[in-house]
Amino acid sequence: MTATVFYSIGVEEPIAPDMPLPPIPDIPRGALVVIEGRAPIWRYGLAFHRLHGSPAGAIAVYDPRVGAVVVASHRPEHREGEILDVTPP
Repeated sequence: MTATVFYSIGVEEPIAPDMPLPPIPDIPRGALVVIEGRAPIWRYGLAFHRLHGSPAGAIAVYDPRVGAVVVASHRPEHREGEILDVTPP
């Protein structure tokens, strides 16, 4: 089973694009990383870019209405567009 790591990028107040993202959590090689939190779409783009080159095997984004949607994968057990039933801590 693939390890799941949550990367929370949510904010409580309006922010500017130059505000730094939180540090990336420890990611075991091949893990599924779920990006979550209330944030502007450009902040999600910054998080995707930061995760590029990480040991993650797949990346998903959490949508509270549907679950975590896989948006990139290099692992056979996760396909792009797949909806995963996970909930952020």
